[in-house]
Amino acid sequence: MSPFIIPAKKSISSPRGSQKRRKLKKDKNQTKELTGEIGEVRLEQKGIKEGQRQVQHKIKTIEAECDELRRETALIIQQSATTQLRLALMFQILQARQNNDFSKAAQLAQALRYSSSEWNSTNNWKPLSALGPRGH
Repeated sequence: MSPFIIPAKKSISSPRGSQKRRKLKKDKNQTKELTGEIGEVRLEQKGIKEGQRQVQHKIKTIEAECDELRRETALIIQQSATTQLRLALMFQILQARQNNDFSKAAQLAQALRYSSSEWNSTNNWKPLSALGPRGH
């Protein structure tokens, strides 16, 4: 080198220092992105939980309705069986009257009255005539 040439000053920051800064900046950006994604995931999870709560509520409502329908079905089956028995008694009463067996007809009529009163007292059942016009 010539004695009059002053060598250029080296940069104060070393190449490694600038690489570290770039890496730190890159890491900060990635952290911000991940934080944003975590926030989005949390919102999605809250939405999923709310949806699950709604589904559970609907399931409970449907189960309650099913239970009610089962009770109503059991009552209808019981009423149907009782109605069939009463119809059978009425048919036997008619046959006894046709055969002029009035004592048997009277016994059957008493059994029919007894079965009707038992049914009414245990099930709060009312004949259609007691409900008024058109059964309402």
